[in-house]
Amino acid sequence: MSREIKFYKYHGTGNDFILIDDRCKNFNQSERFISHLCHRQFGIGADGLILLQEDREMDFSMKYFNSDGQESSMCGNGGRCIAKFAHDLSLIDNLAVFRAIDGRHEAHVNEEIVELQMNSVKEYEEDNGDIIIDTGSPHFVRRVNELPSNELFFRQSREIRYSDRFETEGINVNFYQSIGIISSKTYERGVENETLSCGTGAVAVALAAHINGDIQQSKAVIKTPGGKLKVSFRPDQGGFDHIWLIGPAVKVFEGKLYEW
Repeated sequence: MSREIKFYKYHGTGNDFILIDDRCKNFNQSERFISHLCHRQFGIGADGLILLQEDREMDFSMKYFNSDGQESSMCGNGGRCIAKFAHDLSLIDNLAVFRAIDGRHEAHVNEEIVELQMNSVKEYEEDNGDIIIDTGSPHFVRRVNELPSNELFFRQSREIRYSDRFETEGINVNFYQSIGIISSKTYERGVENETLSCGTGAVAVALAAHINGDIQQSKAVIKTPGGKLKVSFRPDQGGFDHIWLIGPAVKVFEGKLYEW
């Protein structure tokens, strides 16, 4: 007999997730099941699925899966959404300290605005004007004079993502333009498509824009197709620390699904 499971749908500037309260740790984590749930035609539909699990030392732990069903690296918007989810479940008040795949994170919840502390970035690589940087997930960042059309962006991003260097492990691809405001597009590995927003991508773009001299201050507003995210940081000995990702985390709906 199929087991009934309650799920919740959240999004952070259009980057949408299925949230599951899995403190009992009995959710079916098979790649096939998770990818089915994330399918936009045959499932609930989402860029990823997040499990909230018990943690002996922190408020909770976060386990993140991309829409292909595979467990993945840190997701910034997902981290903000799980903090809001924990708040909505009354597991926390306004402050959360939780564990993710890349370690400890702190989050502050103020209604639908969530501030998430990201891990420090110790190093990055410059390659012919492009920036390769890991902000919890690996990102390839390219500055362009004009953001390409969706079709062209998809094609160019896949050429980078599936190049000899990145094909095996994969990489997220960001293009940005800086004309008064920084506008960005992200192609996410594991989703294998453009997403409306990417939290670690917004951080990567902000840091790359600082490296490239497009911003002088230690903060930036990043405009994504799904909305605006704020990033603040502090340059530190060739890297960056005190990195915060700030933006909305919104509950969309909840429902029941059946495990198979």
